[in-house]
Amino acid sequence: MSWIQEHTAMAVLIGIAIVVIPFLIYYVVTATKNHPKGLIAAALSNMGERFGYYIMNAVLLLFICSKFGIPDATAGFIYAVFYCCIYLFSLPGGIVADRLQNYKGTIMSGLLIMALGYVLLSLPVFGGAPGDVPSWVLVFTCVALFLIAAGNGLFKGNLQAIVGQMYDNFEADAAKKGPEALALAKSKRDSGFQIFYVFINIGGVIAPFVAPLLREWLLGTKNLIYNSQMPALCHQYLGGNMDATAMNNLTELAGKVSQTPIDAAAMAADPSAMSAFCENYLQVFNTGVHFSFIASVAAMLISFVIFACVKKNFPNPVRKEKSATVDYTPEERTAQAKEIKQRMAALFAVLGVAIFFWFSFHQNGQSLSIFARDFVKTDTIAPEIWQCINPFFVIVLTPIIMLIFGGMARRGKNVSTPKKIAIGMFIVACAYIFLSALAKVMGYPSGDEWGVTPIEQRSLVGPWVLILTYFFLTVAELFISPLGLSFVSKIAPKHLQGICQGLWLCATAVANLFIFLGVTMLNSIGQQWITWAVFALICLASMGVMLGMLKWLERITK
Repeated sequence: MSWIQEHTAMAVLIGIAIVVIPFLIYYVVTATKNHPKGLIAAALSNMGERFGYYIMNAVLLLFICSKFGIPDATAGFIYAVFYCCIYLFSLPGGIVADRLQNYKGTIMSGLLIMALGYVLLSLPVFGGAPGDVPSWVLVFTCVALFLIAAGNGLFKGNLQAIVGQMYDNFEADAAKKGPEALALAKSKRDSGFQIFYVFINIGGVIAPFVAPLLREWLLGTKNLIYNSQMPALCHQYLGGNMDATAMNNLTELAGKVSQTPIDAAAMAADPSAMSAFCENYLQVFNTGVHFSFIASVAAMLISFVIFACVKKNFPNPVRKEKSATVDYTPEERTAQAKEIKQRMAALFAVLGVAIFFWFSFHQNGQSLSIFARDFVKTDTIAPEIWQCINPFFVIVLTPIIMLIFGGMARRGKNVSTPKKIAIGMFIVACAYIFLSALAKVMGYPSGDEWGVTPIEQRSLVGPWVLILTYFFLTVAELFISPLGLSFVSKIAPKHLQGICQGLWLCATAVANLFIFLGVTMLNSIGQQWITWAVFALICLASMGVMLGMLKWLERITK
């Protein structure tokens, strides 16, 4: 029992693996039957990118704060711009692949560029004292993030376009066998993207553990213990702007995080001793996070190898369409142009709703990370590790949701993709209604006011709050994200597959550009419950808009 208590993160990882592996075997053996060959290979090729993504999602905002000592809102803005670029660059990435007619080469280039970006991030560059990192190091970090975003833009949308083309070919083959076979093949597309989504999230279950475990190990080599509040207090002390309450908090925590007995009160009276302690803690704390990006490099290279080995089995969406030359009458061309306009209008309508979903959902790396750090008990499990709950629930809940909708379809009660998206918006609203009610009951103030509250007066909630919140968010994600990819693949004109997948990701980019507002509201609005209520209202309004467009969207997608 003592080993589990001392290595909580590892014990949780083992427990998750025990649950995840049977589900993985289930999907490999049964879920991919009657689906296009190559689906699992494509998902495995994407796992490396997701592994790196979830490391970044877990640590980036908190890492920028702990290394550079900048405010949460500033770090949140850098995070938001980075995540905006990840998805925004998917549009030019799709255009490059469409124009060059080389999806596979574009995808492989993207993996290598991402790997280079992670190599740069893995270097523990400080450029001076850990408590006074110069601005050029922040620029260096942003260059690495730009490379990761650029590589992701070349990779992500184009791989999704290939998966969509698999189902186009699958349905075309089924059409030759008759209407019943075609109807059955079309019914597989939504579940196929859900299976794809499950596999790419497997790496996400493991990834959030990497940085905390490395950081814990490095701190242990220096006889130190992890504490999420220490980096901010250390930067505050070294910056010379610490009040009496913060100084008392630092003194109390310094005695707790040192495994070697120290006289914290005496050290607090000696500025040089306390400065040396803070600088050492910051350097070790952040070096562990730097080293975690080496795992991302390895994951990218593994994905590259997998894709290179199986790429010959993947279709090329544009090249296949270019091979046929057909003459159309002016009337046929007019009808085709009208259909394309209708399809694109429906696509942009759904993209508008998706923006508000991603704005709310991607608070998992922003305001929800700050909430986990400051308002949740993290003595045994670091706040970053809770990011594994989302991909874990994706894996566990997807087969349940597939069974429910599969059973409804067999009974003739098939739920359309637009209706599923509307339901998803309601579910994500439930997550924020829960948090708003909790914050109201607990009387939580703004994050800034909470930060100057003495440690002994803070009333923290248990980790169950994060588990329940991520449960709601993940169910909503399963109703929207994989089905959104399926919707785009259904509605996109054949010659614009890459661009349309890029547009779906651009909607996410627009949402990500504004996600820093979550941290800003959390830290500035006097009552925390108002922050969560804003997100709930946004999601409920988006649901209403989606329901208003429902019949039109269902008609377009038939």
